[in-house]
Amino acid sequence: MLPDGYDLICILGPTASGKTRYAVQMARECDGEILSGDSRQVYRGMDIGTGKDLAEYGDVPYHLIDIVDAGVKYNIFEYQHDFERAYQDIVRRGKTPILCGGSGLYIEAATCGYYLPDVPPDPRLRAELEKEPTEALIARYEALRTPHNTTDYDTRQRLIRALEIAIYEESHPVTRTAFLPKRTKFIGISVSRDERNARIDRRLRERLDAGMVEEVQRLLDSGLKPEDLLYYGLEYKYVTLYLTGQLAYDEMVLRLQTAIHQFAKRQMTWFRGMERKGIEIEWRTLS
Repeated sequence: MLPDGYDLICILGPTASGKTRYAVQMARECDGEILSGDSRQVYRGMDIGTGKDLAEYGDVPYHLIDIVDAGVKYNIFEYQHDFERAYQDIVRRGKTPILCGGSGLYIEAATCGYYLPDVPPDPRLRAELEKEPTEALIARYEALRTPHNTTDYDTRQRLIRALEIAIYEESHPVTRTAFLPKRTKFIGISVSRDERNARIDRRLRERLDAGMVEEVQRLLDSGLKPEDLLYYGLEYKYVTLYLTGQLAYDEMVLRLQTAIHQFAKRQMTWFRGMERKGIEIEWRTLS
């Protein structure tokens, strides 16, 4: 059952915090089904590196995992549509919807009713925009539209994407999503930085022992280009660099550890940003 006044429960937290285990336990207690809020677990064949841990779900139904082939450039617009379909199905069957993940943008797109345009990426335009200073990009963007707030360009990557969309919409009709925000009970899984980093390092060793390098090799052998895997970042980036001879094994492990530590820190920065925007997150520490 959902708490009174809520449409959705969301379990969020940085990587290696234990949020999946917590969400599964909650789903068993409240006849729930889990909606993944992870930007990489949508891909088939990318199992060990993304930490799907499907055995952990047991008999708990899950959604938005293994829904597209590796190599596809799945985007936030598609995720919002797929989330809404799965969410409505869960609610229609009288089950409790539980969103679980660490991808802040996906979580906000699912819960906050973002009005997202279906605009394809334009690599040539992006390359041109990358050459311009940030101040010039902001001025160009604000000449095309009034920003909702400074989060439209709080990073250079988001600024370039926002400008790419604005330029495209000047001359193309664009389909947009129109989903209502969800009244969401946000529960954050908290862990100290030292403990989080220790768990990340331990989990990385476990994934390497479980065959993560072999998984990436299978993806390459299936026809995926190295640049396709580099696109997905973290495990797939660094293992691909090792397999293509650009990094030694020990260097790959060390650089990957550091990258995952930094990624977890960015996740927490995003969640704190959600709180600054007025989203209430109830933080819990697991024993």
